[in-house]
Amino acid sequence: MTGPMKHIKTLCVYCGSNKGVDTHYASLARDLGTEMAARGISLVYGAGGIGLMTEVADAVLAGKGQVIGVIPDHLAHAEVQHGGLTETIVVDSMHHRKQIMFERADGFIVLPGGLGTLDEFFEILTWRQIGLHDKSVIVLDCADYWAPLQALVDQVVAQGFASPQAHDLYHKVNSVADVFAFLEKAPEPAVLGAPERF
Repeated sequence: MTGPMKHIKTLCVYCGSNKGVDTHYASLARDLGTEMAARGISLVYGAGGIGLMTEVADAVLAGKGQVIGVIPDHLAHAEVQHGGLTETIVVDSMHHRKQIMFERADGFIVLPGGLGTLDEFFEILTWRQIGLHDKSVIVLDCADYWAPLQALVDQVVAQGFASPQAHDLYHKVNSVADVFAFLEKAPEPAVLGAPERF
């Protein structure tokens, strides 16, 4: 078992509410959850009981780790939430959900996912760009799923809509081991403020 990390106690994971067509996506989610639990790192996520969301949560729970789920009441009533989490927080809006996930996390991991995952990634990246936080944002790739995302950011920079420093706002890796190798070297976040709920 790998020991705990000094300043990473909880990671927020953004990922799909579907499992995708490639079985490697679910395997990657499980591997991430297993390693988080082994390191004593808690998970905060969107409380889903479906897709890659449940894969990573179940892996953390199987490793005796802590899982905090945050879900808007309209999704909770649709019965897509996970029923066995350590803590479930029901909120009144998607905005409030993302705010709490931000506040509870020491860093962010982006697994393969859909439009919601893209929304979460770009929002947390924008918050970092404008100085609201300096927590690590890590894109965990699988089978080049995120290659088009990388190309999009390259295009935004090339066309003058963002500075080259936009590439420094997140870190792209290809394995769970690389996630934690990066986090072990990353400095402790210095920006303690958080965006106000809107």
